[in-house]
Amino acid sequence: MTADVSTAPALSHGRLIPVTVHFDDLDALGLLHNARYPLKVEQAWTELWQGYGIHFEGDWAAAGDACNAVRELRISYEAPVTRTGVYAVHLWLERLGTTGLTYGFRFCSRDGAETYAQGTRVLVRLDSETLRPAPWSDRFRSAGRELLRTED
Repeated sequence: MTADVSTAPALSHGRLIPVTVHFDDLDALGLLHNARYPLKVEQAWTELWQGYGIHFEGDWAAAGDACNAVRELRISYEAPVTRTGVYAVHLWLERLGTTGLTYGFRFCSRDGAETYAQGTRVLVRLDSETLRPAPWSDRFRSAGRELLRTED
């Protein structure tokens, strides 16, 4: 599923990935539960990386760049999501290092115009045997460079 580019505002960086908020994502007040925002962002990243052929299918030895761990997550909630439906996650890379990266995100309206939450997440690529930091592959780095945010 891709965003409707005919109605989405032009993005200066990154990609806009559609996500769906379901009834069971809402809390007792009918708002998107605060813990669901990072989950929806993760779902969007998974879809984006799968488009580049990078995915985890249960085999740690073959996981490659999909073998990574979260080092840090920061999120700021800007406005409540009050109903189910299709929204979007705007994703980009802030930094792409040898073994780590920092990505930025916005949980937003389907067209990307309204921001509900935003933040950053730091990931570290791990060696599947030692679980120590390991370098990203050339293929991953190439895909990542397409997502790097340049100064606006």
